[in-house]
Formats: sequence, structure tokens, C-alpha cells
Amino acid sequence: MALGIDRVREALGGTLPVRTGEPEGTRSAAVAAILRQANEGLEVLFIRRAERDGDPWSGHMAFPGGRRAPSDKDLLATAVRETLEEIGVDLERCAELVGVLDDQDATGRNTAAPLPTRPFVFELLQPQPMTPNHEVCEIFWAPVEPLLLGERRTSIDVKYKGESYTLPGWDVEGRVVWGLTYRMLSTLLGRL
Repeated sequence: MALGIDRVREALGGTLPVRTGEPEGTRSAAVAAILRQANEGLEVLFIRRAERDGDPWSGHMAFPGGRRAPSDKDLLATAVRETLEEIGVDLERCAELVGVLDDQDATGRNTAAPLPTRPFVFELLQPQPMTPNHEVCEIFWAPVEPLLLGERRTSIDVKYKGESYTLPGWDVEGRVVWGLTYRMLSTLLGRL
């Protein structure tokens, strides 16, 4: 079967994602893994977070998203709100929810405790202008198939709490996707 959005729908349909056990309404976050069908095949949207003091994910490759606000009725609302804030795309108007992936615990520089994060997968139904806010310095699309085939595998050396680690990642257009975003995308690709 060719790699397209229908394959993603089929792969995500009928499976219940693993939840971290963190109850709704407590400290949590959500992201939007946004896919689109392009002429060359399925693509996924990445952002590069702006370099900011105090941001544990400063400069990282990511999906749009962030912490749940008290006004968010659920984590889906968090993903939708954060995407609108960070890149100016209203997922309620121009995208369709395809599925939900397993929760992942986000850990970063200077974080006291893991932040349970729920990834929602969307299909962008029509082209949209995208405008990064102050938290985002770059927005771009990357083909999914080379990631699925393992053609872009790489690694990155990072320091965390005084220790050095070599972690897996993907080279995406000259940028390394690693950590939380790598784990989320690995979960999605593993289902395909």
C-alpha cells in the first residue's frame, strides 16, 4: 500500500493510545502532528523552537504544541489552541483529526518533573498561510517516506544533568529531530 493519509487513518483507527495515567486537568501538554498529502507523497510539519532563556526545549525541532491552559476543555483543545498561537493555523477550520498517539513524558533542561504530553495527528485539508509567533523561528514540511524507510537516521550528542548521551534522531533538511519529537514520530511511523 502506498504511503498516504489513508494508510495513516487505517493504522491509527481502532487502537487506543497508551495514557500516562496523568488525570485530565493536571499538569500536562499536547502537540499537533500535522500531515498533508503533497504531490511527492505524505509530508509532516515541523517547527523549530526559538532560542529563549528558560525554555527547556529552546531551539529544538518540534510539533506545534504546549502546556494545557486552565481554559482548555481538554488536551485536544490544547493542541488546537497552541497550533493557532504558534503558527497561525486553525485546525478546527482547515484540518481533520486522524488519530491520537501514545502519551509521552517530556523531559528537558531545567524541568523538575516529566510533563505528560499527548500527540494528536491531523490532516491539513487545504494549504494555509503560516506565521510563526515569538516561540517559533522556523516552520517547514518534510517528506515522511524517507523517515519511514530509515534513510534519514542519525544521532546527536547531548548533555543532560551533567552527563553526555548519544541519542537517536533523524536528519530532516539539515536539522536533527530528536528527543520527544523523535519518540512521537517513531510511534507514528511504527504503526505504518
